[in-house]
This record gives sequence, C-alpha cells and structure tokens, in this order.
Amino acid sequence: MNRLFIILLIVCGSVFFSVDNLFAQVVSTQDAEELVEQLLPDSEEVGWSMDNLSEELASLQLDPLNINTATKEQLEQFPFLTDLQIENLLYYCYVTGGMQTIYELQLVDGLDRQTIEYMLPFVYAGQRIDESSLSLKKLLKYGKQELSARVSVPLHTPNNSSKWIGDKLYHNFRYGFRSKNQLYFGLTAEKDAGEPFFRSFNKKGYDSYSFYFLLKDRGCLQSLALGRYRLRFGMGLVMNMDFGIGKSSSIATLGYKSGGISKHSSTDESNYLQGAAATFQAGRFLFTGFYSFKKRDAIVDNGLITSLKTDGIHRTELDVSKRRKASEQVCGGNIRYSSTFFECGLTGVYNVFNKMFIPEFKPYNLFYPRGRQFGSFGMDYKVRWHKLLFSGEVAADARGGFASLHLFRFSPVSGYQVVLSHRHYNKKYNSWFSASLSEGGMVRGESGFYLAVEAVPVRKLKVFAYADIFRFPWLRYGIDRPSNGFDGFMQLTYTPQRNLSMFLRYQYKNKAKNSTLHPGEVGETHRHKWRYQLGCELPPAFSLRATIDYLIYCSQHHTKSRGGMLSGQFAYRFQQVPFQLAVHFSLFHTDDYYTRITTYERGMLYAFSFPSFYGKGARASLFMNYCFNKKLTILMKVAQTVYKETVEAGVRPRQATVDCQVRWTF
Repeated sequence: MNRLFIILLIVCGSVFFSVDNLFAQVVSTQDAEELVEQLLPDSEEVGWSMDNLSEELASLQLDPLNINTATKEQLEQFPFLTDLQIENLLYYCYVTGGMQTIYELQLVDGLDRQTIEYMLPFVYAGQRIDESSLSLKKLLKYGKQELSARVSVPLHTPNNSSKWIGDKLYHNFRYGFRSKNQLYFGLTAEKDAGEPFFRSFNKKGYDSYSFYFLLKDRGCLQSLALGRYRLRFGMGLVMNMDFGIGKSSSIATLGYKSGGISKHSSTDESNYLQGAAATFQAGRFLFTGFYSFKKRDAIVDNGLITSLKTDGIHRTELDVSKRRKASEQVCGGNIRYSSTFFECGLTGVYNVFNKMFIPEFKPYNLFYPRGRQFGSFGMDYKVRWHKLLFSGEVAADARGGFASLHLFRFSPVSGYQVVLSHRHYNKKYNSWFSASLSEGGMVRGESGFYLAVEAVPVRKLKVFAYADIFRFPWLRYGIDRPSNGFDGFMQLTYTPQRNLSMFLRYQYKNKAKNSTLHPGEVGETHRHKWRYQLGCELPPAFSLRATIDYLIYCSQHHTKSRGGMLSGQFAYRFQQVPFQLAVHFSLFHTDDYYTRITTYERGMLYAFSFPSFYGKGARASLFMNYCFNKKLTILMKVAQTVYKETVEAGVRPRQATVDCQVRWTF
C-alpha cells in the first residue's frame, strides 16, 4: 500500500506540473462547504459549529457582500480573514473611495493569493451606497425571498430501523427573507429519518420548527433578534455558539472577533437560544442584553435531570421518552468598548433549569456542573500596537472555577505571522455555552501552549504550521489518569494560477487512551495523517479535484494499523443549458476503525456532507444541478457505498441514498 500511494503522489504531481501552463486565468468558484473542509486539519472533529459556519457561507455565496460597503462585523463572518486583513481592507476602501473591480483585492496589504481565492465567491465590487437609512418598507420591498425543500431517501434498510416509529425518509423545508444585509427572517422545519410525520407526537407535521428574525444597523439599534439566535463574545470562554477559536489550517481562526448576535437558521436543534436579544450603540460603547427560554431533551429520573440529549432525533420510543422533559432559561449581557487600538468587553451569563441537574457520578465527571442555577462571568480584551496584537479573556463561574486564554500575534512583514497562545482551563470551571481553543473539545480541565507560524516565502507558496502541547490535569472520558499530549501540523499550499492549486498536509497527534485489551491500563497513542490534494479548472466549464489520504495509527496496546483513500471529483458546467454535473468517487482500504478516513463530498445546499469510511470498499456519487430562469433550481444526488467485507455487525454491504432539493428564489 505504501508503494501505491507514493506512485500516485508522483503521478499527480507530474500531472500538476505538466498542465501548469495550459489553463487560462479564470475566477475560482470554490464551494462554501469545500472551503470549510480546507480550513479543518482534522475533519473527524467537525461539530455543530461547522454546520452553522457552512450554512452562513453558503448564504453569503448565494447573496455576495459588496466589499465597498462592508462593515467590520460583516467581514468578521469570514473565518479565513485575520483582524489585520480586515482593517487593511476597510482602510483601502476608505482611502481609494471603493474598489472598481474585485481584482483590486491583490493590492490590499496582507492579502495573499489563497485568501483572495477564498474571498472571490462571497464578495463583489459595487457602488458605495448608504443603505443604513433605508426604511423598513424599502427593506421589505428590495429583499430577496427563498423557498427550499429537501428529501433524502435511503435505498437500503438502515441499521436498527425496525425500532423506528416513523418512515425512513428525511426531509426539511425552509423559507428565508434577506435584504441589504440588514433584515433577515424565516422559518426552518425538519423531520429526521425514522421520526413520525403528522402522527404520534408530531400532530403538527415536522418534528422541529425554527423561526428567526434579525434586524441590524437601525440607528442606535445595532442588532435585534427574535426567535432563535446565537451569540458570541470575546474569546468564547463564557459565550460562543458560532465557529470557535480553534486549531485549523489557517491562522485567521485564532483571532479575537467582535461577534455579537447572529441568526439561527440551520436545522441544528440544540445549539441556539430562543427568545430575544438586542444590541444598542452609544458612542464607542455597545450594550447587549438577551433572554432565552426553551425546552430541552433530557433523561429525568425521580425528578432529577441526569443527562441532556442534544442530537434532536426522536425516532424510537426511548428517544420520545426524553423529548422536551426539561426547560432552561438563560439571560445575560455584554458591555463592549472599542477604539482604534483597544477593545474590551464584559460578559455575564446566568442559566437555570426547572429541575436539578445531577449527572451520574463517574471519576472523570467529578467536577462537571451540578445543581439548578449556574452563572459565569468573563472579561476580554484586545490591544494593537504597530505590528503586535495582544488579546485574551479571563473568566470565572459562580462556584469558583476559572479559565484564561491569552494570545500574542506578531506580523513582522506582509505575508508572515506568528501566533503564541497560552490557555489554562481549571478543572472546576463550567460554562454551558463556551467554545474556544482546546484539544478536548471543552473549556474545562485543560492547559496548553500553542504556537503557529504562517509564511509566504515566495509569491505562489504558502506555508502554515502549528504545534500544540497540552495537558489534562484530571481524568477524562476514555482516559483514567491525568495525561499529556502533542498535536503538530504542517501544510504547504502552492497556487501558481487562480484556477490551479495544490496542497500537502501532515498532522501528528500523540494522546493517552485507555487500553481496550488490558482494562485499567492507560497507554499513548500515535496518529500520523497525510493528505495531498490537487485542484484545477479548465475553462470554460470543467474542474477536477484529486485527493490522496494516508493514515497510520499505533499505541502501546494496539498493533500498528494503516488506512488509505484515493478520491476524485470531476465537475462540468454546460454552456448551452443551465446544468451542472459532478461525479465523486473514493476507493478506501483501512485496517480498522482507528484508521477511518473522512472526506468532503458535494451535497445539497445547507447540508454539510463529511462521510467517514473504514474497512475495504468504494464510494461513488453523482450530483446534478439544473437552474430554470435563474429562479428555480433543482438539485439531485445519487450515492452508493459498497463494502468488500462486513466492517461491523448490522452494517449493510451496499448502502445507497438519493437526495433531491428544490430551491425557488423571488
């Protein structure tokens, strides 16, 4: 297998250099979800924040942002932009009076070629028109509306479907209105596979209905949210329900961003607040207040909440028994001051359940939150001095736990950045809505040093690397003793032309884990992961992407195992008819579950497709997109996975699914 991957790597590299001069200069139309995949060094850790991020980027791709009227808060929606790049963009547009063409992005100090490629699908250069004075009547008049419906039909019998109380179809419905990046409202409804529809407990049809309303930039009222919404303040130690400050393949995600209020229009049934939130501006100060009340899925035993259910799935009698058994109220606020070189904020959150929350005692969860009322408070800051940036946050909860995260960024010259960060999350610290830089996925019981370097040594080459040394001072799930670990990552990205790019990525991770063969013993695990990817576009309508993955996993109590995958995607946009076609295939061969490989696959709008594979087999999918008169779009995807041998009990050797989506804009 090693020889096979070496040969494929050489062949792909040879193809890359041979076609380097054959392609014309065309603008990339990189998919929003593919961009998210590019930013993630470890796609196996994709969570709710990635779903929200991909949906926000997909919406921006459908309704691009005018770069000449964009505000700092709007540009902060892009996770690939650093705060320095945002400031340079705003300064360039202010000095020049606005860009005449989007190609002026290459004149902005600090914007490298890859970052510009990331931006192109989401922005355009338009006239500088002050839209803040538009009345609500005009916002409603000039807005865009969208209706979409999606259905997913498995052609095989899903695992454990005999216990389902509903049919095996998945479908959702969306209505959305947006106008001038100031007014948003809509409704999202979803039914998961196995859930009943217009029967049983779902007498009103869908299992979940979500309404949102967001109004922005109306005088002193900066934001007003009703229905479902999300919040983010500071470095995320107290409140962060959006894309977190975490390890990725871009240094931009490790930054202090203002955040604030954002709409919740996704199908995520857990990570949101429901009620009202508002932000008011008075000079350099921003004041935010919020209140939320929502029902929570939970296991309730003898009047006590023992655990919360967050997947939003209700397809078995056991799932239904946990449905909306608890309720939660959340309130709080944020006060923020900002100037040219200094910004700081205070955040407070208080949440209360209608019943006592007492999870079952385990050694690893000894310091988990218990009780009925909880509170946390944090202070964040950002200071810029020439090419230096200091930012961070310190937080404490009502029970005496504390957490801190501090970050130092240095940009000596254009194209070069260094970031050093230290985090210390006390094992007693608990905040229900925190998400920030971490290895364990929680802002609790972890400390570490993180160093990242980004450089553009030559015009077409970008180098990014990070090293993260972390420690868990207490037991964790699956680790029955305090432990240390290391996470190292390097990526080389070469972009000779706008339509041609490649990258080579390597990641090494060392962590402790309980032995499955020797109970009571804890040993070290080592994982090496390589990825090589080539992407190009052949004008006017053809594009391809080829990816090679290789992974090695070993531990003290586990024999060395390997896994590999070869995948490719070919896309063609017809010129005579508004029709797009994409074919994706994958061949995978892994020794076990530890060497599973996750890859991106093009799917429906607002549906983040990141399937994982292990064992021996193949995967193929056909994606089609047809647009009628620029308003009505039909998308369809047919996919099948074939396993050469059974990877686990109950898994079908052949799994096929058909997805269909209809989208109408008016």
